[in-house]
Amino acid sequence: MRKWYFLILLTSLGLASCSSTKTVRKTTKQPSTKIDKIVSNALKYKGVKYRFGGTTKRGMDCSGIVYVSYLQENVQLPRISRDMAKRGGEIPLKKAKKGDLLFFKTSKSRRRINHVGLIVSVAKNQIRFIHSTTSRGVIVSSLSQKYWKDAFVKVKRIL
Repeated sequence: MRKWYFLILLTSLGLASCSSTKTVRKTTKQPSTKIDKIVSNALKYKGVKYRFGGTTKRGMDCSGIVYVSYLQENVQLPRISRDMAKRGGEIPLKKAKKGDLLFFKTSKSRRRINHVGLIVSVAKNQIRFIHSTTSRGVIVSSLSQKYWKDAFVKVKRIL
């Protein structure tokens, strides 16, 4: 009987000393919507140098970054900005949101769309977009900057 009592006591102590350990994993917030994923794809190219016709980390042009970012989420767009501008639905600038495309005419000699940017955020009427410039490569700019405000043509929603 003493043997059983001793065995029960040892088992009880063993179970009581076991505690549940909770593994805490540090997670980074994953993009949840398709638009979030597209914007996240584009932001991975921030800092990449400009390359005409480029679509890789070795070099990227303005339509290349939009094309690749959407393509990674299985959304096919034309490769050049003036053709992208024919897709989707035009919306008022006041209704622009993350994932929409901004189109610009930056050339004084040519009077057609030649630049595109992808909106990454809209907060307090401040529209920020990612694009690639010949001088600085892939950057995030604000539509409130005079140069971009003056060159702005329209906003299109693809999704």
